Amino acid sequence: MNTNDSLQVKNNRAKKMMLWFGMISMSMTFAGLTSAYVVSSSRSDWIEQINLPFAFTISTILLILSSGTFYLALKSIKTALIKRAQSLLLITLGLALAFIYFQFQGFGEFIEQGYYFTGAESSITTSYLYVLVLLHLAHLTGGIIVVLYVLYRTFRGKYLEGNTLGFEMAVTFWHFLDILWLYLFLFVSFYG
Repeated sequence: MNTNDSLQVKNNRAKKMMLWFGMISMSMTFAGLTSAYVVSSSRSDWIEQINLPFAFTISTILLILSSGTFYLALKSIKTALIKRAQSLLLITLGLALAFIYFQFQGFGEFIEQGYYFTGAESSITTSYLYVLVLLHLAHLTGGIIVVLYVLYRTFRGKYLEGNTLGFEMAVTFWHFLDILWLYLFLFVSFYG
């Protein structure tokens, strides 16, 4: 870091670094959980193959689309197309809420198939699956709060004249959540 950098530049670097530390720690959490999933798969009571409900595929597509709309919103902000950015943020929010809806549809299908989180009918396999998905949903809830905050700030005119750091960080975090979900989805789909 150059000692001649302005305080604002240093502050922006620190904010970006904190975001990266947070994302790395979340990655490590999910890496640990998926490693435990792999280790536990050698247990005699492990369910060999669980077919994920189609609702999880739909939710995955919706989340990938939301990354695209959030990115386009950022591009719109950078070119001062505020109304377009606001519309794209609303679409991003709608896609995120649809993702959550289909996640719960997937849980409903799991339960219909007899896969429970806890209780006499549950298994270690299904408990891991529920923990992975619910933990991601908790992080996504934080992401939705970020989208709402960015949307609020666009209506307040806070991202004008190149002041887009917060918006850029929100998009980075959202992409991270999408990549994390894609990893979990592919891991559970193909491992086992």
